[in-house]
Amino acid sequence: MAEDRVTIDNNTLLDNVGDRQVEFAGEASGERYDFAVQYDVLEALSARIPADDATAIFQHYSSDIERAAARALARYNDVGRIIVSGNDLEQPWPAERPHQQN
Repeated sequence: MAEDRVTIDNNTLLDNVGDRQVEFAGEASGERYDFAVQYDVLEALSARIPADDATAIFQHYSSDIERAAARALARYNDVGRIIVSGNDLEQPWPAERPHQQN
């Protein structure tokens, strides 16, 4: 079963201004992974453009980011860093999706 959240290691937060993302390590199911959350995600969560406070915004919304990181991990293809995008904020878990009848 897929994890519903990733545990963020706050000691690994790195604001990568050049790539417009905050990078971090997280753990799920006993495995450690490298993640990056795009500034666009931080902006969507906070309704403000990250400037010199991207890690502060990240920490404020860490619960949302943990869930989004789990969604990004679910589509991970074992290549490179896992990028958390805005789509990961909006994708409900299968149990959260409304039942559709054909």
